[in-house]
Amino acid sequence: MKIVLSLAAALLVLTGCGSDGGAVATDPPPPAVPTSIPAAPGKVWTYNIATVMDTGSPELCLGPIMESYPPQCSGQPISGWDWADHKGTYDESQGTRWGSYAVGGTWDGETFTYSDAVTAALYDPAVRPSPSYPTPASEHTEEELAEIAEDLGDLPGALTFHPMDGRAHVDVVYDDGSLQAWADDQYGEGVVVVTSMLMDQES
Repeated sequence: MKIVLSLAAALLVLTGCGSDGGAVATDPPPPAVPTSIPAAPGKVWTYNIATVMDTGSPELCLGPIMESYPPQCSGQPISGWDWADHKGTYDESQGTRWGSYAVGGTWDGETFTYSDAVTAALYDPAVRPSPSYPTPASEHTEEELAEIAEDLGDLPGALTFHPMDGRAHVDVVYDDGSLQAWADDQYGEGVVVVTSMLMDQES
């Protein structure tokens, strides 16, 4: 009799465990902290006019340009660029060449491979999409937003960061959506706006 009761009790315990196990729901893991600039899946264009600078090898400068003469910048390596294809569209001084263009090509996360360019004189800013921002998830003081913006300066490929209009803004070389997803998870949806300086070309 004792053996039968023990077996029955064991069956009840196992049954209870089995029924609970099937009903447990788990939240998806949070996005991982980004550690590198994402690669683009297809062709991209610069979000706006960019500077191609050459002090020995061409670079695509998507961030601020130092107002010196010749100007200076720190950009991404650009392959396939030949100044001979752009005669009359660039300046040259003290061994430096530079020009302003909307540039198209591919981005592998480290190097931009050039395919097309439109000079600044012919560029139509209407092709640039107008940004639309979600409503901030919560209100932050200017000091808090400034701190968040400064933290965003550590994102891979961060170019500029600043608080504006109740949000923390950061411009990055390229975002495939993973940087924005991480920022939304970290600070709340609508608090951070990540703007990619390389745009995916719409098919």
